Amino acid sequence: MSDDKTTDTAPDNPKTEGAPEAILPERKLINKHAILEKNATLLLVSSLIVVAIGGLVEIAPLFYLQNTIEKVEGVRPYTPLELKGRDIYIREGCYVCHSQMIRPMRDEVERYGHFSLAAESMYDHPFQWGSKRTGPDLARVGGRYSDAWHIDHMQDPRSVVPESIMPAYPHLIETPLDFEHVGDHLSAQIMVGVPYTEDNVAFARADVVAQVDPDSARYDALLEAYPGANIRNFDGRAEITELDALIAYLQVLGTMVDFSTYEVETSR
Repeated sequence: MSDDKTTDTAPDNPKTEGAPEAILPERKLINKHAILEKNATLLLVSSLIVVAIGGLVEIAPLFYLQNTIEKVEGVRPYTPLELKGRDIYIREGCYVCHSQMIRPMRDEVERYGHFSLAAESMYDHPFQWGSKRTGPDLARVGGRYSDAWHIDHMQDPRSVVPESIMPAYPHLIETPLDFEHVGDHLSAQIMVGVPYTEDNVAFARADVVAQVDPDSARYDALLEAYPGANIRNFDGRAEITELDALIAYLQVLGTMVDFSTYEVETSR
């Protein structure tokens, strides 16, 4: 009886036995990023090219637009008193806890009112959009509360809003408003594009006094220069105080545009 002999079959291609699989064409393409990673200069130049292209795509169209902000009827520069109030608003850090930007979202519109328009802050230098809401948004606070409410709120916030964590500002009603150089402030605003006139600058101090006195001889002139301005004694004191200015500023926020007749421009 003879033993069966088995013959081992030799590999078809002994040279490729144990060799790594061939790299697919698409993998070769992906691995080309290694060229950039190994060459710092080439990586830097390539990054600059990509950033430059992206910048051109975003910036170039702006050169063909006459204006990036649509004009809205009713929007005007602040009165000198409102401008001083805005300075106090910034000085006291109100923007840290309050925003002035209502986003076009249902919950915000239902709570605060019509979403903010770019034109409403076109004369704000710097703008007061804010980035945090420890307190409510103030973009539409004008006319929502009485002057008396604001007086109480500034002196003792918890007397009108028990859950408030806002600090008190009792010194504002005791501090006379310094508006000696308010005309210079208007001149500075002109330099950044706010359309104040020479008369606005010349009568700036007189307009501060006129806005807290409905019996002022400049009553009509003030309304002609600043349509819709609130003219009254805001804090009830005989002298003009910082609280007068702050309340005048708060009471004008969100009131310049008549949203009952405003229509969104769709041609832009």
